[in-house]
Amino acid sequence: MAKTLELQFSTEFGKTARLSLDNPKEPIDEEVVKLAMEQIIATDVFTTASGKFVAAKGVKVIERNVTDYELV
Repeated sequence: MAKTLELQFSTEFGKTARLSLDNPKEPIDEEVVKLAMEQIIATDVFTTASGKFVAAKGVKVIERNVTDYELV
């Protein structure tokens, strides 16, 4: 089962931007994630069409089943 950690940020134009990280370390430490998101905002390294990240909005772990098929 594939897992992704999705970090959601509010942007300066009132939209939501997302960063996705594959195979997150579990269990998720909410305080560590919140601190990391605050550091991402403070470094001002990401800019989207909706503007810069201004606030941490939410965090999700998304699980999905992936089945690969070999085409012959």
